[in-house]
Amino acid sequence: MTARARDERTLRGRVAVIGIGETEYYRHGASPDPEFKLALKAILAACTDAGLDPRDIDGFSSYSDDRSEASRLAAALGTHRLRTATMQWGGGGGGCCAAVANAAAAIVAGLADCVVVFRSLAQGQYGRFGQAAGIHTVSGERSYLMPYGVLAPPQRFAMRVQRYMHEHGVRQDAMRAIALASYHHAQANPRAVMYGKPLDPGKYDASRWIVEPFHLYDCCMENDGAAALVLVSAERAGDFRCKPAYLLGAAFGSGHRAAATAHNAPLYATASFDTVAPDLYRMAGVGPSDVGVVQAYENFTGGVVMALAEHGFFRPEDANDFLTFESLIAPSGRLPLNTSGGNLAECYMHGFELVLEAVRQVRGTSTSQARRSDVAMVIGGPMVSPASNLILGSEATL
Repeated sequence: MTARARDERTLRGRVAVIGIGETEYYRHGASPDPEFKLALKAILAACTDAGLDPRDIDGFSSYSDDRSEASRLAAALGTHRLRTATMQWGGGGGGCCAAVANAAAAIVAGLADCVVVFRSLAQGQYGRFGQAAGIHTVSGERSYLMPYGVLAPPQRFAMRVQRYMHEHGVRQDAMRAIALASYHHAQANPRAVMYGKPLDPGKYDASRWIVEPFHLYDCCMENDGAAALVLVSAERAGDFRCKPAYLLGAAFGSGHRAAATAHNAPLYATASFDTVAPDLYRMAGVGPSDVGVVQAYENFTGGVVMALAEHGFFRPEDANDFLTFESLIAPSGRLPLNTSGGNLAECYMHGFELVLEAVRQVRGTSTSQARRSDVAMVIGGPMVSPASNLILGSEATL
C-alpha cells in the first residue's frame, strides 16, 4: 500500500473478509438453539472457514441491538482480550453494511486486529419481527401510525412504494421479477429455506395481498439463525485459508430530515440512498457499470426497485424495462440480483446473509455464480434511516 493510500480518509483496500460462517437457517420459532448459541456457532464456522483460532478475535460488531453481547461472546470464545465492541445505532436491517464498515474502521484506526461482524436471531425465543403484539406504549413514529391501524412493517413501507410507483409509472411486473429472481436462485442453494419450493408468475399473481402493492411473495420471510464474517487488515489477508474479499467502500446515513415523523420527510418516495450511494461510489472508486452482481435487502420488493434506481443502475422511469426476470438471474443477466435467494427465499437474517453471499461471489463459490463478480455490491435495508451499503472486490480490483 502506498503512503498516499495510508494517508487518505478511506477504507478502500484496507481490510479484507477472510472467513464467513452461518448456522442452519430455520423458519421463525423453529431453532433448537437459543440466540446466543446460534451466534457462537456462526462465529466458530467463520473461524473454521478462515483457518483462524477464535481466541485471536479481539473485536465484535453488530447492529439492530443484537442481544448477543460482545463481552459475553469474548468470554465464551476464550479470546485473549477484547479491544473493540461496536453496535450500529438505528435503521434495523439498514445497518447490516454499516456494521462491517464500523469493524473495518476499528481495524484501520488500530483499535483492533481481528473483528467479527455478526447477526443472530431466534424469534421463537424473543418474538416475531412481523407482529405488533405485546406493545403497551408507543412513542416516536409509532404514535402517529398505530392509533390509525398502521401496525406492521408492510403497512408502513407500502405507502412509500405506492407513492414511488405512482410518480414513476412502475408496474407490478418489476416487483414480480425481483421475487422470481430470488426464488430462482434459491433453487440452486441447498442452504435456502425455500430450496425445493420454486415460484412461477402464476403462483406469484395468485398469492394473497398482504397490503397493496405487496403480494405474499413480495415480503421477506421471518427466520431463526445466525451469520458471521471475520475481518483483518489487508496486509494479513494472504495468511488465511480462503481467497480474501477486500472492502472497496462503505457508506451509511440518510438525507435531510429522512426520518421526520408522521411520514413527513421532504423526500418521501425514497429508499434513503440518495446521499449514501454517491458516498459509496466515491470511496470505492467505481461506478454502477463496474458492479457485476448485487445483493439487495428485500424487506419488500418495492424497496429494491427504489434502491437499485438510487444506486444508478437505471432511471426510475426505466424500471419496467430494466427489471425483468432474464436481466436479474445469474450467470449472465444484465445485473444478477440476490444470487443466494436473499431475504425472500434464502433466509431473513436481517440482511447479513447478503454480505456473506457477496463474499462468495468474489471468491467464485456461489451456487449461482455471476459472470462478472470481481466487484460485488450489498445494499442494506431500504426506506429506513440510517441506511447503509458496501462494495467488495477481488485482489485484482485494488
